[in-house]
Amino acid sequence: MMERADIAALGLRALEEAGLEKAECWLRFTRRDELNLDSGEISLLRTTEDVSVTLTGITGDREGSVTINKTDGDSIREAAGRVREMADSSEPDPANDISPGQPEAVFEKGPDSPDLELMYDRMRSFLRYTGASYPSLILEQVILDFTDVRKLYFNSNGARLSSRRGWYSFSPMFTSKEGRETSSFNYAGVSMRLPERELHTYGSIDTLMSQSTGQVRSREFSGKFRGDLVITPDCLEDFIGLVCMYLSDYPMIKGTSIFRDSLGKTVADRRLTLRSMPLSEELATGYFITSDGFAAGDSTIIDKGVLKSFLLSLYGSNKTGIPRAGNSGGAWIVDPGDEELESMISSVERGVMLCRFSGGMPSESGDFSGVAKNSYYIENGQVMYPVKEIMISGNIRDLLTGINGITRQRVDSGSSLLPWVRAGGISVFGK
Repeated sequence: MMERADIAALGLRALEEAGLEKAECWLRFTRRDELNLDSGEISLLRTTEDVSVTLTGITGDREGSVTINKTDGDSIREAAGRVREMADSSEPDPANDISPGQPEAVFEKGPDSPDLELMYDRMRSFLRYTGASYPSLILEQVILDFTDVRKLYFNSNGARLSSRRGWYSFSPMFTSKEGRETSSFNYAGVSMRLPERELHTYGSIDTLMSQSTGQVRSREFSGKFRGDLVITPDCLEDFIGLVCMYLSDYPMIKGTSIFRDSLGKTVADRRLTLRSMPLSEELATGYFITSDGFAAGDSTIIDKGVLKSFLLSLYGSNKTGIPRAGNSGGAWIVDPGDEELESMISSVERGVMLCRFSGGMPSESGDFSGVAKNSYYIENGQVMYPVKEIMISGNIRDLLTGINGITRQRVDSGSSLLPWVRAGGISVFGK
């Protein structure tokens, strides 16, 4: 059996032999050991393995790309031939390119094999804890897994990058029932280097399960008002994704991004500093190689309200003339604020604690709307009651500039480190 580096080198050579002027090969091996709990019982322990080879080639500014799940020589050479055919039939684009030559580098993070006995013990303990602490809670599905991912990136400019990452992930999905009343389902997801603690202590898991038991008594809200959102850390990551969508290739190339002329300018309240930290030791996950074939670095996206970086790939940079980002985004860390969560809530005259948000993509102008789920109505500084699904709407840019509080407390999900954020000027609609 060929070594991984030999497979990547074969892919690169096959592309060059097919006549591609510029070539790159991605090789990804994933092994996952997964422990499942269904209907309150540990039901499955399985191991899955996956391999993918992505070959990309450029000739005459025309690009082709093919992904296969085979690593034998014949399959790779046949795929390289298809890449050439695709490139020949595509439209030329001078922005098509591959990353330049870089020093050869090998990156590693986390364990390389699972502790299956520990995984089983932690899952059994979690089952006992939820049964004793939350008797009305129904565990719909619970997964504890260990993932080991190995990547290699080779290109014809001499780049040779490889990485290995190993981490544990835990994701329970649950609802609660009392008599005929049930809560809306909810879920959580956390990652860790090793499940050293009881599983319910990670991230917001215990808080969300506790909230679920109270949400069987959710109430309808009637009317409408304009007020504040207190966005929880679990929900904040969704809004960061909406913000960063406008910083990425497509809207920047198209010229429709609401931030297209905002580099170096204030786009948010000065309390907000947003970082993308794929190399951070504070996070269990992350990555070492960007999607466009560079060694990743940590970066600051918004610094005290000022936009410091777009999230452009090499292609996006070539199309716009704006420098490419130092990474591919994600691994979000928001600097802590100076407010306690309790005092933040007490200062809300009328608003919603937003715990889960379901909405479509924002418009080109930044307008968004969607349903607040598993959330709470706040009035005169008090969390009054859990509300059944209500509509909220606003504008992404206004949301950022309307931030008026960030907590000292942050929640570490393993893939992000985020506080609670309060923002004003949000429209809320009930029945």
